Amino acid sequence: MQDTTPQAKISGPPRCTLVKASHRSRRGQEIARNVLAFFILAIALYTIRGFMPALMWGCVFAVATWPLYTRAQLFWPKAAKGLLLPFLFTAAMTLIFVIPLLLITLEAVGEAQSALNWLEKARQSGVPVPEAISHLPFGRQTLTQWWQAHLANPKDVSGLVGALDSKGMAVTKAVGAQVAHRGTLFCFSIVTLFFLYKDGSSVVHQCRIASRRAFGRRGEIVARQIVASIHGTVQGLVLVGIAEGVLMGFVYFLCGAPHPALFGVITGVAAMIPFCAMIAIGFVSLLILAQGASMAGIIAFCIGAIVIFVADHFIRPVLIGGSTKLPFLWVLLGILGGAETWGLLGLFVGPAAMAALDLVWRRWTVASSRRQNQIES
Repeated sequence: MQDTTPQAKISGPPRCTLVKASHRSRRGQEIARNVLAFFILAIALYTIRGFMPALMWGCVFAVATWPLYTRAQLFWPKAAKGLLLPFLFTAAMTLIFVIPLLLITLEAVGEAQSALNWLEKARQSGVPVPEAISHLPFGRQTLTQWWQAHLANPKDVSGLVGALDSKGMAVTKAVGAQVAHRGTLFCFSIVTLFFLYKDGSSVVHQCRIASRRAFGRRGEIVARQIVASIHGTVQGLVLVGIAEGVLMGFVYFLCGAPHPALFGVITGVAAMIPFCAMIAIGFVSLLILAQGASMAGIIAFCIGAIVIFVADHFIRPVLIGGSTKLPFLWVLLGILGGAETWGLLGLFVGPAAMAALDLVWRRWTVASSRRQNQIES
């Protein structure tokens, strides 16, 4: 017979107690898994911290060119299945950076011998006052007196060149170390870009799943905002900078500037950073003035100022802020703050961070406003 006494009914633990214990156990395991995952992520990031800029540059290149790459996949499906299409796109991206650097290097090597000969001549006989100074509209007498006091005497020039020679070895070592470091990071960026082209679809799918698991659908929306910001930044900084460089190179050629193609490339690179292109334009204008063509130098400077003003105040805000609905002040702060914090990489990371922050802020304020209206109604 079954015992139905009260003692038999309460002999085991209550069911609710078992459920709570099981829930606490699962919650503890989930916390432990999260802590372990965070620890593994921290160790991995610390291990590759020196190559993080290279990985980020590879991601920026991949995001910027991904629409073009997907079109190429549709147009050439057989090459997209293997390694040919990723290799071709990676090689094209490499040449985009290598060709301008090669041109600058060749020009620098060609001018190095001339510069050394000029320095040796300046040590022996000094530097005479350039004839272009006499054609300046103002400041001729002051500049002429300063030049005669500091550069016309061979002893002064020899002392100045000697001081430069004493620091030349240290500067050369520092520049060589930086070139080697930047070259290594560039190579790893290109390797990262190749594998992102090769496995990009699976990487995007995995990131989308991870984002939805971690943050829900809002995480994917923020990621799309970041991608749109990078696309807009590439169009507003890189493409507009290249256009400015080509246009100003043509202006330099018409105004008789030395090495117009080289200075056009330098102006295009400087134009990718807001307000930096005027430095290159001002330098080239001074070189034109030094040749005795005062009017041509003034015209080159004025045209450059107009081009930079139109690009920075009308074209770039539309391209960068229009794709993400980001105010121009946020765009400007993101570019300048990112460049100060991250270097050239910050030109893309900064606007992306500000675009994500703006999206989160707008959604948070809209949601709070809706809840407030519901409470009041």
